[in-house]
Amino acid sequence: MTENKSQLVVVVYVDDIIFEEQNDEMCRQFAERMMAEFEMSMLGELSYFLGLEVNQQQNGIFISQAKYIKEMLKKFMMEDSKPVSTPMVVGCKLSSRDESSSVDQTLYRSMIGSLLYLTASRPDILQAVCLVA
Repeated sequence: MTENKSQLVVVVYVDDIIFEEQNDEMCRQFAERMMAEFEMSMLGELSYFLGLEVNQQQNGIFISQAKYIKEMLKKFMMEDSKPVSTPMVVGCKLSSRDESSSVDQTLYRSMIGSLLYLTASRPDILQAVCLVA
């Protein structure tokens, strides 16, 4: 964030790219050059991008994936799951020779992929997700 609290930060989206510049003139020139080459939109202040909720405040920029988590829980029919303080049972040992009943591998891979994307804003679950992946 800028030291001058009255100055706005302008964000430009180009496909899946974000451009931020505190200098209005530099931002305008960049936007004009990009528009001459590509079809693009000026969408204003960034609030949601690729599943990340972006909250810009005076003391920093904060990201979360609360909406993504709710959608993921709904997709896998786990909306009624209860939160826990640790993402995995402490001391859990996983084995390739597990005698548990078989699971739908496509569904399991989809869950793991969703959880891997979630680690962008939740590094606290990274070890548990990688272990089950």
